[in-house]
Amino acid sequence: MRRFRFEEDADVAADIREKFGFDGDLLDLFANNSGAVVHKWHHYIPLYDRYFAQFRGKPIRFLEIGVNKGGSLQMWRGYFGPEAKIFGIDINEECAAFDGQAGQVRIGSQADPDFLNKVVDEMGGIDLVLDDGSHRMPHVRASFDVLFPRLEDGGIYMVEDLHTAYIEKFGGGYRSRANFFRFLRDLTDDMHNWYHKKGLRHPEFKRMISGYHVHDSIAVIEKGATHRPVHSRVGG
Repeated sequence: MRRFRFEEDADVAADIREKFGFDGDLLDLFANNSGAVVHKWHHYIPLYDRYFAQFRGKPIRFLEIGVNKGGSLQMWRGYFGPEAKIFGIDINEECAAFDGQAGQVRIGSQADPDFLNKVVDEMGGIDLVLDDGSHRMPHVRASFDVLFPRLEDGGIYMVEDLHTAYIEKFGGGYRSRANFFRFLRDLTDDMHNWYHKKGLRHPEFKRMISGYHVHDSIAVIEKGATHRPVHSRVGG
């Protein structure tokens, strides 16, 4: 999307600071990167920090779908720290060259359930997933369907570059049933099934989703047990 490309010689860090009021370690890791290429939309950086900061410095298990040039894994290693178990998957066999650098890399399709389950087994479970893979709607759903149920309670599943949900060549479209945001609307109905009698559209995720957030091109789905809502009237 050339029309959204930032000026080549402009100040990346200044743009993020001025637009989003964000100035943290992740900004430095991204904007001052001199290693392998990292390609991110600017507004993602403060969003990453908003949702991932609580996991820093902990032995979390982080899976990134999409390795590309390898720079993203290096950024996450610098951000999460040495205790994190970081894995990346990609269908491009050339990405195997990054294995063992900032994290482990496994080659396979994000739409292959057997491959995904094998990776999660090797990781010993997952706490965080970032889908920066093909951005194709069937692939995004295939990964989510397998990985979200395996996410630990309290974990986060983030899908980025979801502007592709509106692009037909990525399997999306403005009113397409395959648009990932349509899926999220279904999940909204399911989260509120206590209050209607229409049943569950996606019973496979029953009582798993404690909430979700939508930002420009990013969806953040939180894993957590849900309970029958109750209310009380307390006081005089």
